[in-house]
Amino acid sequence: MLTLPASVRIHLCTRPVDMRKSFDGLSLLTREVLKENPLSGHLFVFFNRTRDMVRILWWHSGGFCLFSKRLEKGSFRLPHPLPEDTGAVTLEAVELTLLLEGIDLKASVRRPRWQPPPLESPV
Repeated sequence: MLTLPASVRIHLCTRPVDMRKSFDGLSLLTREVLKENPLSGHLFVFFNRTRDMVRILWWHSGGFCLFSKRLEKGSFRLPHPLPEDTGAVTLEAVELTLLLEGIDLKASVRRPRWQPPPLESPV
C-alpha cells in the first residue's frame, strides 16, 4: 500500500507515452501535456499504448525518482475511461495502488464522501 502525505497529488497522463523516455522526457511531458510543475513533489503516472508498462515520475530531495513496472502478461486496467483531450486525470493513492496490483476498478462503486463547502470570499 502506498503511504503518501495528503498534500501529494497523483496525476495520470491520459495519452500513451513512449516508454523510452526517461527523466527529462517525462518531465517535459509533465510541463507541456499535464500543465504541471514536475518539481512540485506530486506523482506523475504514464502508461504506454498497450498499457503493459507504467512509469511514475516524482521529484524528491533535490532529484527525480523514476519508478517503472512492466507486466509479463496482461495489461493495467484503468479506473475509468480516460478522455484524451484533458491531458490528465487525478487519482487517489488507493486507486493507484489497486491499479498497480492489477485489480479492475471498473466494476467497483465509490460511495459519496463528505467534502467541506467552498469558502465564500468576502465581498
